[in-house]
Amino acid sequence: MSEEIKNNENDSEYEDVCYICRRPESVAGKMIHIPNNICICNDCMQKTFDSMDKMGPVMGMPYMDMFSNGQQPPNMEVPKNQRLKKKKAEKKEAKKKQAEGIFDIQHLPAPHIIKETLDEHVVGQEQAKKVMSVAVYNHYKRVLTDSEEDDVQIEKSNMLMIGPTGSGKTYMVKTLARILQVPLAITDATSLTEAGYIGDDVESVLSKLLAAADNDVEKAEHGIIFIDEIDKIAKKRNTNSRDVSGESVQQGMLKLLEGSDVEVPVGATSKNAMVPMTTINTKNILFICGGAFPELEAVIKRRLTKQSSIGFNAQLGDEYDKDENILQKVTTEDLREFGMIPEFLGRLPVIFTLQAMTQEMLEKVLTQPKNAIIKQYQKLLALDEVDLQFDDEAIAAIAKKAAEKKTGARALRAIIEEFMLDIMYEIPKDDLIGRVTITKDYIENSGAPRIEMRGSGEAKLLTQREEFSEE
Repeated sequence: MSEEIKNNENDSEYEDVCYICRRPESVAGKMIHIPNNICICNDCMQKTFDSMDKMGPVMGMPYMDMFSNGQQPPNMEVPKNQRLKKKKAEKKEAKKKQAEGIFDIQHLPAPHIIKETLDEHVVGQEQAKKVMSVAVYNHYKRVLTDSEEDDVQIEKSNMLMIGPTGSGKTYMVKTLARILQVPLAITDATSLTEAGYIGDDVESVLSKLLAAADNDVEKAEHGIIFIDEIDKIAKKRNTNSRDVSGESVQQGMLKLLEGSDVEVPVGATSKNAMVPMTTINTKNILFICGGAFPELEAVIKRRLTKQSSIGFNAQLGDEYDKDENILQKVTTEDLREFGMIPEFLGRLPVIFTLQAMTQEMLEKVLTQPKNAIIKQYQKLLALDEVDLQFDDEAIAAIAKKAAEKKTGARALRAIIEEFMLDIMYEIPKDDLIGRVTITKDYIENSGAPRIEMRGSGEAKLLTQREEFSEE
């Protein structure tokens, strides 16, 4: 009976067609028949085996070849993608071991070592760096020696960082997390809303920390969360509408800051029926809140000048107008008047301020840190084999311009980007240029940089800025 079916198939006036590439048997060659009357040509079958071979390292499948019965030839090299995967796995394992070594009381850096490392990256802010170093050291000592059986329970030391824009709040936290090699999540309080409204729930900050810890819950529970723009969730005054991003968000964060078990979606920032949930305990997570608090200065001035208005002890109303560091006189009462609820402030026991950036500090920011802006441009031009130098007067001129903008260290990059544009465009044109020196006149638009050619040893001073840009 089976022979009759085969004969009928061979005598059929229709050709077999490949199920994958749709080519007929006269073009693709002899077909391979599999159940359900499906025909596949040799080429497509081999491609299928090849794709299964590539998936082998992932799925644990053996080497497949339609002519070798699934056995890998003995003289065949290990596929390149397998070697790469093995190296990545080793690197990840080494990184994991290194990270695990941090949470050991013997390897925890002392406060003075943490501050010394911060000094290499952040200019000034001595008091702020000292406070952060001690607070972080005490927090992780509490984590590492956490035993509930002891009579004395050490409370968590969350921080509130107040400082004008561009004073280095975010940069200090990033540097701190890099020193301790712990997961860090930086989030913005402006996107947070009350539960049930459009926006991020309070728990979304934990989702970001979990993602930074590669979805490792234990690792995330020892991390740091930096909530920037915390002043934007202050209570709104003189409003008739419902405040869904102010006091209600502060109240939602209370248990989070104090320490509680929170259900967090894995791999997403919002709760969803399709996303698995996991529980994170926030007891050992260090929360650092930061904000510029722009209207807080007026609150402090009002408190300082209301003591007396008549007599010998009277204080002038404009006495503190020129005090750039008036934020250092802040008290908890000032923050309450600003709009922060007392329960929220009670869970941020470490409150400190950062100084406004002076011209002298901005000059140091340009040159001293490991990742200084001038060093970045010097490295960029060094790739073109050009030596970039800055006169001391030029550095002072840049710092003076930045100080006038009142935006802190952020103004430095805007100024340097502006006058470095012509240099970055023109220098690669001429291979003979060996050194470029930025002068004060070039910064002030009254001259041009000094150019030195290779091997000549003579400096060529361009007197007109236009002449340099035309070349």
